[in-house]
Amino acid sequence: MKAALKLSKTGTRFAVLGAAVALAAAIVPAAAASSATGARSGHPAAAKPTVVLVHGAWADGSSWSGVVRDLQHDGYTVDVPPNPLRGVASDSTYLASYLATVPGPIVLVGHSYGGFVITNAATGNANVKALVYVDAYVPAQGETLNTLTAQFPGSQVGPDALNFVPSAGGVVDAYIKPALFHGILANDLSVKQSAELAATQRPLAASALGEESGAPAWTSIPSWDVIGTADHALPPAAQQFMAKRAGATITKLNASHLSMVSHPTQVTAVIEDAAHHTP
Repeated sequence: MKAALKLSKTGTRFAVLGAAVALAAAIVPAAAASSATGARSGHPAAAKPTVVLVHGAWADGSSWSGVVRDLQHDGYTVDVPPNPLRGVASDSTYLASYLATVPGPIVLVGHSYGGFVITNAATGNANVKALVYVDAYVPAQGETLNTLTAQFPGSQVGPDALNFVPSAGGVVDAYIKPALFHGILANDLSVKQSAELAATQRPLAASALGEESGAPAWTSIPSWDVIGTADHALPPAAQQFMAKRAGATITKLNASHLSMVSHPTQVTAVIEDAAHHTP
């Protein structure tokens, strides 16, 4: 289901006194309705792009809650479509179809594995004006989650950290072991919050780990990248390598792999910087 979240607007009521101002009374509400579309900055709300947030593996859309709150407060329309987590090609096709329903300019944001999905889904969509990667993969054509994770030392995500569960249709789902979730993904969050996130994690199809990425959208769309320097899942060195290769504007945070949960204000600032640079 499309979750389009919009800033509410407050109209102004005008009192009309006497027949002498009847004509003005007919004109003023239309002008008021027009001015009510203005955002806090004084620019028309229509000038703001829609921000589409794509979650990664072992998560769901609620991981963006703090960022959604901040973006809505600043007048942005925010969509948080579900990421099926079934594989690079199928997830990207799903997102591409979703993006085709969003009118006007888009800032497309991906976390972790969501970076694979936005890199592929945005290709060929002229409405996507900026890509924002948050502790995310920024793959080139032919690269996989496994190869990029192993390219630099430091990742704690490996076969021993995963529980593999057979699913329908011969698919095998991969979960992060709950006891390891805090140390791998959420090391700057409380143990209590990490336990809640571990309990509600959504699995990634294990086959996605070896699936190759297609032609990358970042070769033609400007990109921004938030790198968590305390990330134990995707090594910061790997993130730096991918971000520089894509020519991304880089912001570093002393954060875990879930920087949008632990540092939503800073992540929001990067997204809004990308939005301000959209044509």
